[in-house]
Amino acid sequence: MIILASGSPRREELLKKIFADFVIDVCDVEEIQEAESPKNLAIQNAKLKAETVAKKHLQDIVIGADTIVTLDGKIFGKPEGEQGAREMLKTLSGRKHEVITGLAIVRGEKIFTDFEVTEVFFGEMTDKEIFDYVATGEPLDKSGSYALQGGAAKYIEKICGDWSNVVGLPLFRLRMCLKKFCGEF
Repeated sequence: MIILASGSPRREELLKKIFADFVIDVCDVEEIQEAESPKNLAIQNAKLKAETVAKKHLQDIVIGADTIVTLDGKIFGKPEGEQGAREMLKTLSGRKHEVITGLAIVRGEKIFTDFEVTEVFFGEMTDKEIFDYVATGEPLDKSGSYALQGGAAKYIEKICGDWSNVVGLPLFRLRMCLKKFCGEF
């Protein structure tokens, strides 16, 4: 059986594009806040989630993921309230940043990790546009304070890389990881 170690409705919807049948087991662990690089932070948190859930599902394949936004070496997690979201969006406005998703696949003692990086080019946002977007509530639970698949789509000039990575689960990379891990898919 496949287990998704995430409560993200976006990851659930994306995983349905690969598997018709899987189980969600939300991992409730405190995420690691610092690592030697943004890529390593995303991988470590994905691994932490997957390993924690795998302890309850020893025979199953558990998938963990962690998505972060980074600009100039600074990590943009989920914002602290509306003011935090406005500040993040102001910083991202008119700039290119990276979205990194760490992946971890665990079955018993076997672990496989990987990551995906996508460049996102944010168009300029006025203060009013930022205020109005944050007022929708959508940015408040998103890394980087925006949702490519939501209201922020009109502010994204372009992306270079996997769009599903920006949403939270890089489908092509995950499928390739599962092939390496299991020899199928």
